[in-house]
Amino acid sequence: MSRRGSSEKVIQYDRERIQGTDLGLRIIYEDPEIVVITAPNEDELRDIVLDMLREGPKTLKEMHSRLAGIASEDKIRRCIIRLEDEGIVIASEDGRYKLLGSDEYDGELIPEEG
Repeated sequence: MSRRGSSEKVIQYDRERIQGTDLGLRIIYEDPEIVVITAPNEDELRDIVLDMLREGPKTLKEMHSRLAGIASEDKIRRCIIRLEDEGIVIASEDGRYKLLGSDEYDGELIPEEG
């Protein structure tokens, strides 16, 4: 398999693992047993995380378990921090991240420690 770009990361998945999970990533190769996709860049990961949070509140671990092999926990954490800084996402007391303006968000802000 040839590389299509120097910064492009290629990921292989067992077909059963990604069945029903449309992450919007480019498929490079696919056969009955395996799918090879590109890893998301920062903007793509942002869109994926926002889509996941539209489904309902999630912990970092829940998001990482769905994105395991696609994005590291640190990369997801940095994405969440950026979304918090933009005022799009807020963390609840139970450690779940919610979209501001979603039905699950109750309007209560968590005070910053420090």
